[in-house]
Amino acid sequence: MIGIIGAMEMETAALAAAVENKTTEVVSGVTYTSGLLDGQEVVIATCGIGKVYAAICAQTMILRYHPTVIINTGVAGTLTTALGIGDVAVASTLCQHDMDTSPIGDPIGLVSGINKIYFEADREVSQKLAACVEASGVKAQAGCIASGDQFVATAEKKSFIRETFGAIACEMEGAAIAHVATVNGVPFAVLRAISDSADGDATMDYLSFARMAAARSVSVLRSYLQSL
Repeated sequence: MIGIIGAMEMETAALAAAVENKTTEVVSGVTYTSGLLDGQEVVIATCGIGKVYAAICAQTMILRYHPTVIINTGVAGTLTTALGIGDVAVASTLCQHDMDTSPIGDPIGLVSGINKIYFEADREVSQKLAACVEASGVKAQAGCIASGDQFVATAEKKSFIRETFGAIACEMEGAAIAHVATVNGVPFAVLRAISDSADGDATMDYLSFARMAAARSVSVLRSYLQSL
């Protein structure tokens, strides 16, 4: 069972529509669609935007569907000149850029209790996803993806996240899913197509390119499923 989570309908609707022998279940307002996709047993959910929704969705998916791996798919803002609109970031690690207990002496980003800043994605799954991206003729880059409960849209914030965490892309859910998966001992991966520049032009870029970027993530994910 492969779990697939996206924040928005445009990131998951095409996947859910293609599922065969599907069943659906609504838990805590989230619809889980399970069945066969490209010959693989899957469960797909649209969690909603932000870390809390993502965590609720991931925990429910783990407890009810027992996935062997969870893949978070969708769009992100770039934090590096090496990734432009339509390119794809594949997480090697994830962090929460808005987690900050530094006033009491902790490093910025440290998650108390488990004492982690970075959550490590499953290497094998991530490498296969990157290979599927490159096989489609699209540029892929592996690196840290940073998550936080804000749409990054200033050059100052972009620079802070990049310099503090060495991140290549930012979004709003991946690290929360990584956090839940890690606590539960479930392998995970995060695949994000770049939809915006995460600076002063982010809103314009996002409106123009998010759907294209989401479709690219969907295409790569289906290529991955077909390769298994």
